[in-house]
Amino acid sequence: MSYVSPPDFVKTMIDAGEAKIFMSTRDTLIRSFMAGAILALAAAFAITVTVQTGNALIGALLFPIGFILLYLLGFDLLTGVFTLVPLAWIDRRPGVTLSGLLRNWGLVFVGNFAGAFLVAVMMAVTMTYGFSTPPNEVAQQIGSIGEGRTVGYAEFGAGGMLTLFIRGVLCNWMVSTGVVAAFMSKSTTGKALIMWMPVMLFFYMGFEHSIVNMFLFPAGLLLGGEFSIMDYLVWNEIPTVLGNLVGGLTFVGLTLYSTHHRTGAVRQPKLPTLPPVADVPLSR
Repeated sequence: MSYVSPPDFVKTMIDAGEAKIFMSTRDTLIRSFMAGAILALAAAFAITVTVQTGNALIGALLFPIGFILLYLLGFDLLTGVFTLVPLAWIDRRPGVTLSGLLRNWGLVFVGNFAGAFLVAVMMAVTMTYGFSTPPNEVAQQIGSIGEGRTVGYAEFGAGGMLTLFIRGVLCNWMVSTGVVAAFMSKSTTGKALIMWMPVMLFFYMGFEHSIVNMFLFPAGLLLGGEFSIMDYLVWNEIPTVLGNLVGGLTFVGLTLYSTHHRTGAVRQPKLPTLPPVADVPLSR
């Protein structure tokens, strides 16, 4: 059987989180850099398909290819470590500290951003022949996304900020479900199929993913999007990161940990009550 039961894969999740905390700085940066780059390429691919076909569902169906590849290759996304790494700390694994947890998050953030930003620059160059021609149709769409998901939220004030945050929560609820899904099967095919579904859902629904946005917004700025770096940070990246943290840890990591690893008390079955035994006189 390739299926792994919840108590078993939750223990594997905790083990994975512990291993990431003790990973070297070099390996953490390399793995997170590659994860950011691959996910950015997948986003560029999905947007290209959507623009060329006029069908957003096709783009959403194809986007998970990048997500599946980067996780099968053992690379790390910030959205994934938000869910896995805290479990090792909560479980009080030896040597696991809060500073180690924050170190891992910081390194993965830097690596993801560097990888996504590099792809953003490369795609901007290829879409404009080295900035010598106007942005093509796909490039214009990327710029439009950047505007809609920054100043578009800002137009609604507090309501826009709340919407942005909740979309970040919903995004990593789905993405982290995809991360966890990889532990549910021992076969490559099984891992790929079960990861596909929640990731496709988040992309098609337009939820906010902090690493995808590390590609979209720098690329949008390079391609003439009418928003600023401060718009990007205040009206997207920072609230999205916080929403991703809450969504992945609360709705995926902690729920699985609390009910499949540190479970509640098991109610003991009630023993049947036996009828009283009548007094029988002893024979002489």
